[in-house]
Amino acid sequence: MPRYIRFIALALLPLAIAAPQAARAQAKEEYRVLAAAEVLDTLRTQRDDVIPERLLQRAYAIAVIPEVYKGAFIVGGRHGEGVMVVRDARGRFSNPVFMAVTGGSVGWQIGAQKTEVVLVFTTRRGVEGLAGGKLTLGAGASVAAGPVGRQGEAAAGLDAEVFSYSRNSGLFAGVALEGTALTIDNTANAKFYGRKGVLASEIMGGTVTKDSENVRRLLTAVAASTGESASKPAPVAVTAAPAAPGAPAAPATPGVRTFPMEDQKPGAEPR
Repeated sequence: MPRYIRFIALALLPLAIAAPQAARAQAKEEYRVLAAAEVLDTLRTQRDDVIPERLLQRAYAIAVIPEVYKGAFIVGGRHGEGVMVVRDARGRFSNPVFMAVTGGSVGWQIGAQKTEVVLVFTTRRGVEGLAGGKLTLGAGASVAAGPVGRQGEAAAGLDAEVFSYSRNSGLFAGVALEGTALTIDNTANAKFYGRKGVLASEIMGGTVTKDSENVRRLLTAVAASTGESASKPAPVAVTAAPAAPGAPAAPATPGVRTFPMEDQKPGAEPR
């Protein structure tokens, strides 16, 4: 073999090795996106035990963790990896942001199980807290077990910033996740979008996107779950007209502010 051909072959060898590795890494993240879409599709087809559509319609973000593993022997813990979609300024859901959940507990317990977890964020503050890198449910954002049922109303825990759900062995219900830490998976985001150092805020804001079949499937599943069109953005919020002179001001709502259930403009925080 001529020397120059051998030199070129040796120079290209690292690229030949790196390409399959990059493809395998992206395949893993693509699977997480696909699994999240399948969880939403499955929940939507259940007869009664579903997340109320009216709650999903007022969500700022929806996180799906297809596989949360919980194990315990005196000291327990849970860990799972999933994705989150966030509404942008126009009410559209973003491409997936990769994230993880981690939690622990201490007590006389033993056993292991795998569950699916869905988190519905109803305020912008909770989403912004996670965008910073880490959010602890119950400390950085109030959390409550979500209501279940097609006709369910989010009456209990209305002031919660995050409603949490889990499905285990076919049983679906709201679940308390106080103390669970949510973190942005920067490594997975960089691999999936092919950009080192990509920020979660860039994905949430729509400046970083990826057009793949699994992303389209996830956004279609989200749109179907919220009763919206996958190709049509949610209505943009319209500023209310000023009150008439002399009219009493509306009373301020203390604590956390969430969407009223009758809100027809999800993605816009009430004023």
